[in-house]
Amino acid sequence: MDFNLCSLLNISFNIDYLPLLIVVATAWLVPMLMSLFRIEKVPSIIIEIVGGYFIGRYFFGSFSAESISILDFLALSGFMFLMFQSGLEINTDQIISSFPRKKITYPLFLKNPLLVGLAIFIITILLSYLGANFLSLFVNLGNKWYFSLIMITSSVGIIVPILKNHGDINTRFGQMIIVAAALADILSIILFSFTAFIIKKGFKIEILLIFVLFIAFYISYHIGTHLKKNTTFKRITYQLDHAASQINVRGTILLLLIFVVLAQFIGEELMLLGAFLSGLLLSIFLHKERSSLILKLEGMGYGFFIPIFFIMIGMRFDFSDFKDIDTSLYTFLSGLLIILYVVKVVPSLLWARLFGFRKAISGGFLLSSRLSLVIAASKIGLDLGIISPGINACFIIMAVVTCLFSPIIYNLINPKTAFIRDKTIIIGGSSTSVILAKRLKMHGKSSIIVESDTKRLNELQSKGLNTLIGSGTDTKIYEKLKLYPSNYVVLLTGSDEKNIKIAKILRNEFGHEHIITKSDDSIMEKKLKLLDVEILDVRGVIATAIENLILRPITYHTLVETFENFSVEEIKITNRKIDGLQLKEMPCHKDGTFILIKRDNKIKVPHGNTHLKINDIVFVLGTISVLNDIKTKLRI
Repeated sequence: MDFNLCSLLNISFNIDYLPLLIVVATAWLVPMLMSLFRIEKVPSIIIEIVGGYFIGRYFFGSFSAESISILDFLALSGFMFLMFQSGLEINTDQIISSFPRKKITYPLFLKNPLLVGLAIFIITILLSYLGANFLSLFVNLGNKWYFSLIMITSSVGIIVPILKNHGDINTRFGQMIIVAAALADILSIILFSFTAFIIKKGFKIEILLIFVLFIAFYISYHIGTHLKKNTTFKRITYQLDHAASQINVRGTILLLLIFVVLAQFIGEELMLLGAFLSGLLLSIFLHKERSSLILKLEGMGYGFFIPIFFIMIGMRFDFSDFKDIDTSLYTFLSGLLIILYVVKVVPSLLWARLFGFRKAISGGFLLSSRLSLVIAASKIGLDLGIISPGINACFIIMAVVTCLFSPIIYNLINPKTAFIRDKTIIIGGSSTSVILAKRLKMHGKSSIIVESDTKRLNELQSKGLNTLIGSGTDTKIYEKLKLYPSNYVVLLTGSDEKNIKIAKILRNEFGHEHIITKSDDSIMEKKLKLLDVEILDVRGVIATAIENLILRPITYHTLVETFENFSVEEIKITNRKIDGLQLKEMPCHKDGTFILIKRDNKIKVPHGNTHLKINDIVFVLGTISVLNDIKTKLRI
């Protein structure tokens, strides 16, 4: 029997895919060209908007209405995905661990990231409203309150990579900036969602419907908590998380759509908040530094949907919109740019007492980076008719400008030191070195590989690893590296003789103690032991790994191979305030567990009544952010 597949599926083949081809080709071409011409300091989103503008100028008129509607649908999906990713970027552990647990004094207030972040946000709102009133003297802004809300946004997606690259990501200063940016994202989305709802429907009892989204968030959190503990659910999702089913990806899209559709029923202007809350909810359950699901979602979002959104912004951008502002355009743009920086830089002075004036100012400039949310908030305002096309165009231009210049100003005011103090030095660029550097990076640890071969060095750099050309036998290399006594030096040259030679230099000329290497030769092992070098017994490690796979496979896969769970860290107690406290008196997050305590070369399993003492070494199981929080408490 001859079946007509098209009629059977009721699918039309008359859809024109050429416009989508042009848009996707642009999305593919932008990062390729940026990599080819080594354009590293400009976010690809900006080039996508520029590329979209040229598509709109030269191709837009030839696109059919049906093709444009399909692109608009995909762009809106990208918009929702962008807000979902914004929620996913929020590290809820950092915010929760910052909740004050003691009576608040001014010094404690300054040290608390959450409280300082809230103070910065409140000051930012006040300054933004004053700035909006000032700008209204030159241009009709429409709704001044909504206009001021657009200015309070930040961009966690821009800020986090800059802090990582600068080596500030795990410092107290870096954590302060991240929490402040996260709060700006969360609270600004909530505020302009409420404001948009009130502007569209008035201040009526229906405003309470917005809280349905938060109730859904609360219910979903508890359902997710129970499902995460349910062995049947875990088993099924594990079995179905393969190429054909990808059940975790499907579940994530289901979660996103549940919140978006629920928000849509309440009011279309709340879809943004719904998408953001779904990402925030998933963020609570995922270990983002190690989650394979995150990689898949980023592939869908940043690989397809989100670039279409930004390219469509460029396609819709029209310089004639600036006619709304008329002769005041340059005055308005200059004033807007200054205010966008002032509202972030002035509140950042709260950090001056902790980090110094220069560093505090640099943090304020970094917080001034705006991209996704400022464009999103501006677009909603445009759709509601409370800001003009000219104002919307100005915000798009300002988003591009702040994204370009804020990171540059941050690096100029707060220059990156060549080599940070807390680092691991790896001598030799072997494949083992690459794996080690990547795993250390996964745990938020800095490392640098010293390699003498230029060709190999270039290969390592292409993988995004920190490198330095030189030989481990050259004493000057350690002066360049600024070798500190606390740094671990890992010898992986591939030659036992060379490893011994380097170990002698480190021990005899620098008096360095933290040296690690590997060997499978018993004679070489004896020589290395005479130098007091920590030796990794390769044969023993392999045997232990096989033993663990046989006797405790689930534990082995959880702690060594998976990308979803926890890490174990050894932490030495140096905080005198902890001395004598019982373990149950320690204010620890629920995701952190003390599993062993080493005291006077004796190891014991702790319980709630166990007393902690100075110089105890505790073994803690937990997520990266929780471990950082516990380290801060035990080491201050």
